[in-house]
Amino acid sequence: MSGVTGYLLDTHALIWWWLVDPALPADIMALMARSDANVHVSAISGIEIAIKVRIGKLPEMIEPLDHFDEAVLGDSFRHLPVDRRHAIRAGLMKGAHRDPFDRLLAAQALIEDLTVITRDRAFADFGCKVVW
Repeated sequence: MSGVTGYLLDTHALIWWWLVDPALPADIMALMARSDANVHVSAISGIEIAIKVRIGKLPEMIEPLDHFDEAVLGDSFRHLPVDRRHAIRAGLMKGAHRDPFDRLLAAQALIEDLTVITRDRAFADFGCKVVW
């Protein structure tokens, strides 16, 4: 993992971090906890979590969502806004994976030179560096 400029959390990694879910491997938790890891959280994760809370799939995330900005910064993570470059790249990327949230996260990772922390192999198919 040396030479990496930083990391971008896939939404499930962020959720599992906040819920201290054992599905998140211990070595990944240790990586995310490092103060020098330069871990980013995309605004896309906020949208994705909010939708799941709204439809009743993640009621346990109401509290973290209510304090999203503070929760991200409190964990020494960095906010990553979505900009036009990310949106255009996501829309133009080839590949069968159609999830718009994953496409945007992948585009952000590629443009910002971040390694995605995820268990979803679709990110590697987009050409992203991944760990997990």
